[in-house]
Amino acid sequence: MNSVSTHPDPTPNPSEIDDALARIFRSWDERLLAGADPAARERLAAFVADLPAGYKQDIRPDRARVDLVILGELSDGAVDVRIVPDATARGTHRLSLYVGGRPASLGDLMPLLQSLGVEVLDERPYALASPDGMPCWIYEFTVRYTIAPEDGFDEFAERFGGAVQALWQGVAEADRLNELVARAGLHWREVTVLRAYAEFLRQAGFPYSSAYVADALCRHPEIAAALVECFSARFDPRSDPSASSDGRGAESVAAASTLIEAVLGLDEDRIFRALLGVVRNTVRTNHFAAPARETLALKLDSRNIGELPEPRPRHEIFVYSPVVAGVHMRFGSVARGGLRWSDRREDFRTEVLGLVKAQAVKNAVIVPVGAKGGFVLRRPPVPTGDADADRAALREAGIAGYRMFIRSLLDLTDNIDRSTGAVVPAPGVVRHDGDDTYLVVAADKGTASFSDIANEVAAEYDFWLGDAFASGGSVGYDHKAMGITARGAWESVKRRFRELGVDCQNEDVTVAGIGDMSGDVFGNGMLCSKHIRLVAAFDHRHVFLDPDPDPATSYAERERLFALPRSSWADYDRSLVSAGGGVWDRTTKSVPISEQARRVLGLADDVTELTPPELIRAILRAPVDLLWNGGIGTYVKASTESHADAGDKANDAVRVDGCDVRARVIGEGGNLGLTQAARIEFARTGGRVGTDALDNSAGVDCSDHEVNIKILLDDLVGAGGLTPEARPRLLAEMTDEVAALVLADNVSQNELMGTALADASEMIGVHGRLISALEAAGAVDRALDVLPDAKAIGTLRAAGAGLSAPELATLMAHVKLDLKGALLAGDLVDHDVFLPVLRGYFPTPLRRDHEAAVDRHPLRREIVATALTNDVVDRGGISYVFRLAEEVGATADDAVRAFSVVSDVFGLPALWSRIAAADVPSEVADELVLVTRRLLDRASRWMLHRRPQPLAVGAEVARFRGPIEDASAHLEEWLVGADRTNLRDRTRAIAERGAPEDLVREVELALDRFGLLDVVEIADLAECDLTVAGELYFRLCERVGLVPLLNGVSALGKTSRWDALARLALRDELYDSARALTLDVLAHATPGDDTDRMIADWEERNASRLRRARNSLAEISASGQRDLAALSVASRQLRRMVG
Repeated sequence: MNSVSTHPDPTPNPSEIDDALARIFRSWDERLLAGADPAARERLAAFVADLPAGYKQDIRPDRARVDLVILGELSDGAVDVRIVPDATARGTHRLSLYVGGRPASLGDLMPLLQSLGVEVLDERPYALASPDGMPCWIYEFTVRYTIAPEDGFDEFAERFGGAVQALWQGVAEADRLNELVARAGLHWREVTVLRAYAEFLRQAGFPYSSAYVADALCRHPEIAAALVECFSARFDPRSDPSASSDGRGAESVAAASTLIEAVLGLDEDRIFRALLGVVRNTVRTNHFAAPARETLALKLDSRNIGELPEPRPRHEIFVYSPVVAGVHMRFGSVARGGLRWSDRREDFRTEVLGLVKAQAVKNAVIVPVGAKGGFVLRRPPVPTGDADADRAALREAGIAGYRMFIRSLLDLTDNIDRSTGAVVPAPGVVRHDGDDTYLVVAADKGTASFSDIANEVAAEYDFWLGDAFASGGSVGYDHKAMGITARGAWESVKRRFRELGVDCQNEDVTVAGIGDMSGDVFGNGMLCSKHIRLVAAFDHRHVFLDPDPDPATSYAERERLFALPRSSWADYDRSLVSAGGGVWDRTTKSVPISEQARRVLGLADDVTELTPPELIRAILRAPVDLLWNGGIGTYVKASTESHADAGDKANDAVRVDGCDVRARVIGEGGNLGLTQAARIEFARTGGRVGTDALDNSAGVDCSDHEVNIKILLDDLVGAGGLTPEARPRLLAEMTDEVAALVLADNVSQNELMGTALADASEMIGVHGRLISALEAAGAVDRALDVLPDAKAIGTLRAAGAGLSAPELATLMAHVKLDLKGALLAGDLVDHDVFLPVLRGYFPTPLRRDHEAAVDRHPLRREIVATALTNDVVDRGGISYVFRLAEEVGATADDAVRAFSVVSDVFGLPALWSRIAAADVPSEVADELVLVTRRLLDRASRWMLHRRPQPLAVGAEVARFRGPIEDASAHLEEWLVGADRTNLRDRTRAIAERGAPEDLVREVELALDRFGLLDVVEIADLAECDLTVAGELYFRLCERVGLVPLLNGVSALGKTSRWDALARLALRDELYDSARALTLDVLAHATPGDDTDRMIADWEERNASRLRRARNSLAEISASGQRDLAALSVASRQLRRMVG
């Protein structure tokens, strides 16, 4: 507490002269005790013996009594302040600083006092000791204020003393903003609010420095005070409890705006408007929570803050204190992502923004949308020179900072009462947004072992998610032990090699790597195949070369290093390194380059030595089969980019261009190893690559499963359906199946990338329109997402090219995010028909034994929306939903309904599984999948055209699945003429390329099966047997020459949307004609007649009309024309055959 006196030292008046003279003859000690009350005398006596002579000489006993009482109440490390006017000099004050436990130097104190606008005229320190022996110090200053306080001295002295205490204790910072304590009458904690906002803007790239902002505020203290008043009016629970969220602080905002209007300088105007903007778009703070927090946390609606760069997250929490600062960004209310311990103090928001952008794309495959957080230590421990001690001290400080950061996030997060399910608002927090209860975090750089710590902090808050708050803890899924992130990325690697005709699980592949075996992603990745020949690698410490490794021996040595705690490349057994290889420290001056190394790195013969940076660049450009990134940093940019564009200054010296990377395949287990432009450049030169978000999504996918499983298990424990002791055992038992579910997502997305790339050139027009539609909806930003503009799309189309794999991966992610959002905006995901989708997300023991609990999962809607989105996009293709919107005006819900009906009716999931399991070349598998998609597309349009809307999924499946299965059994025997010939030729051609003939035949029948939808309806309308309708339908199609016309339609170009729509309309007309012809024949058929008799009777009855139509069709066929005009005329003639 502060001890404040507002009166000058007492001056004796004449009537007291006799008493004063008497006191002259008493000692200093006697006078000290004589003036004290009996209760204080004993405490003062304990000080007397050890008081230094200098103190007694300078300080009168009456003042000393005050000093010693204050010292007697000090604890170790505490500080107190006393300010009194100085009677000896007008305009000056005596400032006494009392410190317990540790001394202060003038160098420590002067900046603190000067930051408050104080001019120090003199200083006298005194070293004392408390009665219990604790060292104490009194620092006496004569000071003059360079700024006149705005209010009375009593109030100012209280604020000033508090500010000095806060500065000394390190909970406030010494900068010019502290002048606002005097200039604007602000409390030091209110100054901290302004300091935090200024730092947030600086981190966001605001063009003005912190010092410049401080200068502006100090020049306009009335605006500084007005900004704080706005903040208090909005968030102080005592300000106006009855006011609505929108109404709180409205008058204060208006008053601040008026003051800003009067500012003349453009720079100052922008600064003040920016500060007011972030205050107005702050929706929560812990500033008024009790007890006072160690940090200031501000939750912002970043979407409405114009000074922020894109992309702008939906929720952002900025955490600020002198010790730790950080930011947490979320792109939705249900979001997740890692928290990293950043070393980028100056631009950690930029770092996190780049990561959350990638995370948002990566999270397209999981329930939550993207989130990311990071914190920095603003006061890391001072190095001592003892490496072990320094490492331990830094870790301890990091854990403390992490705890502070986590607490700050939880301060602003609502809770849920587990017994009632009711939302419990964050205590002491005025909320200007809706309920916000979902906060989960994950490990990241520097926090890999912190999950249990995070869960301990969550337990302090009794947070409803329990240990699901931070996945991967001691009771959870250990990603490194599972190797899940690397295994997921390796699925991408396997797929890319398969596209090159290489089986990397059974054929040797040369690898260059970024990372070392102690790392999760690098270490596990380099153990994913026993045929890896790791010829070169580097991390932040070493460079490793092994030009001609033995696969088995080197695998065993990598396995040993992976198991060795805190291993490095320096631990690699040198006797196992092949000739010309070795391990070098990155600090060495140069590395000798052997002939073997030159050969494996593709270097010129005259290269005999390289510096470590040069060697790393050579490794990145090595002509290997695979470049595996399992490290941290951005090592590859595009040739059109600068190093600054890469945003990783630490690796500027080793970075290379994408066009110079000679690896055949890149696998990205780590994040941000390449810029997106570099990936595209590499892909355009023939390399195989995806994106980091695609490759390493298994980590977040696994964490997402863990969180949702734990939520379910906690529900079971709370309801008595599971004992607390059984919970961790059940979690452990499901590990392998959870991994299988996660890896299935990686496989599925890579299969989608394969098919997307296979028909990328044909779909370039559609993809261009899709990008435009997403852009118009605000779902993509072409510049940020590195997607081509309309001109670039036109260039690709003219060159007969399509989007590259990295562009397709980005587009896929945004399509998924858009579709998931659309589904969550409606109620389709609430329908019980999708309960099997929900159950399929969970491992077998939960589906089997706890189905009811699964069905009531709190995140049921989100899980269903995510699973449906993944299935529809992975199986239907990137543009499936978009094309249905273009072609038939379908909504997202309509498209998902159609997909669900068609895939179930035609048994497509089983067929897709057979294709995936077949040991066939990737291009053959892709071709087979694309054939099934043609059935999916056509049947979906049929359902949306023909059936009542919105489609009743369960009813439509019940209506068609049985009859389609029955009709499919007869389909081959119904095909005649060109249909049968086409099936035989197509089947033989693909089977000769290595595919099982029975699988190919089933796939190739898919387009013919489309006609069965009409057959089922024909049988119902004509009230005839299904086999009669089916045989007649296909015989008529052959009889009237429908197949050549359909083939002609398929051959038409679809450059523009209108070309595509014209094709679809023409194909629909042809199928409608076949349907109408069949019904016409059946309408006049004699019951019991066979198909030939029915057709003969029909032709006889309609001979004249048929003759004219056939003559016209023959003319068109003879002309050789197969353009839209000719086919349209042919379709019209076909319709005229119907009576």
